[in-house]
Amino acid sequence: MRFRRSKLLASSVLGLVLGLLCAVEAAKVNKHKPWIETTYHGIISENDDKVLLDPPLIALDKDAPLRYAGEICGFRIHGQNVPFEAVVLDKSTGEGVIRAKEKLDCELQKEHTFTIQAYDCGEGPDGTNMKKSHKATIHIQVNDLNEYSPVFKEKNYKATIIEGKKYDSILKVEAVDADCSFQFSQICNYEIVTPDVPFTIDKDGFIKNTEKLSYAKERMYKLTVTAYDCGKNRASEDVLVKISVKPTCKPSWQGFNKRIEYEPGTGSLALFPSVHLETCDEPITSIRANIELETNHIGKGCDRDTYSEKSLHKLCGASSGTVELLPAPSTSANWTVGLPTDNGHDSDQVFEFNGTQAIKVPDGMVSTSLKEPFTISVWMRHGPGAHEKETILCNSDKTEMNRHHYSLYVHNCRLILLLRQDPSEAENYKPAEFHWKLDQVCDKEWHHYVLNIEFPTVTLFVDGTTFEPFLVTEDYPLHASKIDTQLTIGACWQGGNARMAQFFRGNLAGLMIRSGKLENKKVIDCLYTCKEGLDVQLPEEVASAVKVEFNPNQSSLTVEGDDIDAFDKVMQHISYLNSRQFPTPGIRHLRISTTVKCFNEDSCVAVPDAEGYVMVLQPEEPKISLSGIDHFARSAAEFESPEGVTLFPELRIVSTITREVEADAESEAPAGADDDPTVQETVVSEEIMHNLDTCEVTAVGDELDPEHESLEVDVSQLQQHGLEMSSSHVGLTISGVNTMANYEQVLHLIRYKNWHTEALFDRKFKLVCSELNGRYISNDFKVEVNVIHTANPMEHANNAMVQPNFINPVHHASVDLSGHNLVNAHQASVVPSAATIVIVVCVSFLVFMIILGVFRIRAAHQRTMRDQESGKENEMDWDDSALTITVNPMETYEDQHSSDEEEEEEEEESEDGEEEDDITSAESESSDEEEGGEQEDQQGVSRQQQLEWDDSTLTY
Repeated sequence: MRFRRSKLLASSVLGLVLGLLCAVEAAKVNKHKPWIETTYHGIISENDDKVLLDPPLIALDKDAPLRYAGEICGFRIHGQNVPFEAVVLDKSTGEGVIRAKEKLDCELQKEHTFTIQAYDCGEGPDGTNMKKSHKATIHIQVNDLNEYSPVFKEKNYKATIIEGKKYDSILKVEAVDADCSFQFSQICNYEIVTPDVPFTIDKDGFIKNTEKLSYAKERMYKLTVTAYDCGKNRASEDVLVKISVKPTCKPSWQGFNKRIEYEPGTGSLALFPSVHLETCDEPITSIRANIELETNHIGKGCDRDTYSEKSLHKLCGASSGTVELLPAPSTSANWTVGLPTDNGHDSDQVFEFNGTQAIKVPDGMVSTSLKEPFTISVWMRHGPGAHEKETILCNSDKTEMNRHHYSLYVHNCRLILLLRQDPSEAENYKPAEFHWKLDQVCDKEWHHYVLNIEFPTVTLFVDGTTFEPFLVTEDYPLHASKIDTQLTIGACWQGGNARMAQFFRGNLAGLMIRSGKLENKKVIDCLYTCKEGLDVQLPEEVASAVKVEFNPNQSSLTVEGDDIDAFDKVMQHISYLNSRQFPTPGIRHLRISTTVKCFNEDSCVAVPDAEGYVMVLQPEEPKISLSGIDHFARSAAEFESPEGVTLFPELRIVSTITREVEADAESEAPAGADDDPTVQETVVSEEIMHNLDTCEVTAVGDELDPEHESLEVDVSQLQQHGLEMSSSHVGLTISGVNTMANYEQVLHLIRYKNWHTEALFDRKFKLVCSELNGRYISNDFKVEVNVIHTANPMEHANNAMVQPNFINPVHHASVDLSGHNLVNAHQASVVPSAATIVIVVCVSFLVFMIILGVFRIRAAHQRTMRDQESGKENEMDWDDSALTITVNPMETYEDQHSSDEEEEEEEEESEDGEEEDDITSAESESSDEEEGGEQEDQQGVSRQQQLEWDDSTLTY
């Protein structure tokens, strides 16, 4: 019994231990949570229920491979109204899948987002103590299917076009697609279904005609149009398009001449004398027309007087003190000779700077003190350049240093004026640079710039409009130094480096500096004002119905009104006017831009621009002729007197133009003249009056020596006529715009003085006058003045001969002294002994050549007579018994004296010509005996006019 009890007790204890061990073992079975990814992305199509996930849906559990604890029993989705479910495909691998619970619609919702968890099977079949994974986020995108077709927004479309015109776009049709994706919701193509129609449609739905349509052929076109989306689905319903064709009315300016010829000097010319605006019976509420005359290509923006800038300033009322820094090249102003110009005289002369050229202004031309007010004015054309300084005008140190005292330059489309003050007691900051940012600086057009400088104030005028500087910088005054300054144009002189820098690229003209006084607004406006432009004289009956506005230079005007008839009358009174006597010829383009407003804006007419041009004809060029006494002699005493010798005592200035006048066809034209190409028009010369701006007297040959000769003129008379004078070693220049009569009076006063006439026998001068800064130039009028030397008879005791008074004649066909001015005829003139020897040799040579020529002529004559009259009995013989040869030594001397004035290579030709003339004169004497006494009378008169040669004292 006791053994049985102990056995039962042992069994109980063993069972209890085993139970405890099993409990402990069971507690260690499901100790890990399942694991899944944190984020999933899925795609599903509208017609499918399976979601394609990335990465795949797989749950892992570290309790595997234990049963239940290491298996995945399911997935749980968290979210409201989630149309998806998660299904476990394999518990042991944890693989699952997400499926749609219902049919998805992309048009309702394109994307779905929710969270999901995985859970294991727990400790046993009942799922006790199951564990869940963390929550993962799933994003699912619904792929669209092309389930909808395009639908047009309108049921039908209408448009109206005018016949005879091709349109870029007549109208636009538009369709839409309800699909949610970009691919299937876009319309990729439109198509005209109706065949054989003169229309086409592009992918954006714009319809246009492929040819010009005719109202008579078809008044309306009906087109059927369909659309396709990018999935190639066709529109559910095609749309009808109706296009109506209207007959052509052609709203435009009628009676407009494209070419309008303007003859210079005719005043105002009506541009549109018979113009009419055709509006095709549309109800018009207002009309606005802009008439533009393009003159930018003429001169500096339009036609202006082409006198020198200094003369223009004077004509506009500017006071004296103006210095022209870019004058036309001349003997007195030659520092601009090397600059390229426009090479034309019809319009203004401008100078070109290409970034490598610059000029130095001679010292003493400008004496500008910054303490006094002064003005800088210039015409400039400049385009967008490099980001470097481009100097227009610069005054800098001549040597040692590179300091700029004042300069005007362009930098990044800014106009900048630099003014460095001279040393003063108070070395304080003062304004030094003035900046203006202007579009005009870089627009490649001509503009007029005027800077009025009255330190510390600087005022800029551009084309007459005032501009204030947007930036003013300050600097200390310059340090004191004794270095001279150099004024340059087109670059700045660097004295320390002895080179130019900061070169200008563009065109300049009319650069002026005026010291001591500022330019007033009236003068500035005068300098900029054009001499050509548009004008209009409003008729009284329409003056209140139409509004007219001009731009400042009258190259454009605007006309506004609401009455077509009144508008037409105003347009017919618009004219072109050029007030220049000799305008710049060429084309001026003309354009009328019209804007019309109607009651019905949709059908309002569009008036095309009317374009034409004004052809300014070439003016009749005046021929400026200078005439007067061109050869005379004066005694040496007159040259040495305080008054000197008047060079042009009887000068005449005449200007003529040549016109071609057609002959009267009825009275003067002979029969058949129309078919004769040699018939010419009658040429008529007319004298005209105009101004001159320059007359220049220059010495021919050697330059003037200021130590013993000079050209002078009465300065008070110059000032009285408003003229100016400049002189140099070459000659004298009178400038200023004035009448030809006033120039004549002043030129009559020019005197030549010479204090040492011992070695002077003659002096030659040339006079040239011009108009419009060299556009029209006169002939070269040359004057030769001979010096008559007088001496005491005792001085000639050892001379071979004493010659009576003589004068060199002008070389004409016959010797005529009527045009010469013989002064002090009773005084004797001396011929040098060297000239006597030359004369004797020449006379001997001429006598020999004449005799030789006579015998050669006789021999040739006899041979001719024998050949022509052989066999005749009464043959004429040559009788030379009475042959007498008379030689005038004075004529020989005159010929020799004339030939000495020519070049050495021309002397032999002159002598040959004299020999031929002498031979011819011998023949004339022989023929005079047969022709009668008429020739003898003429020769007698000629011999009386010649001076006799006294050879009584000649020794050989």
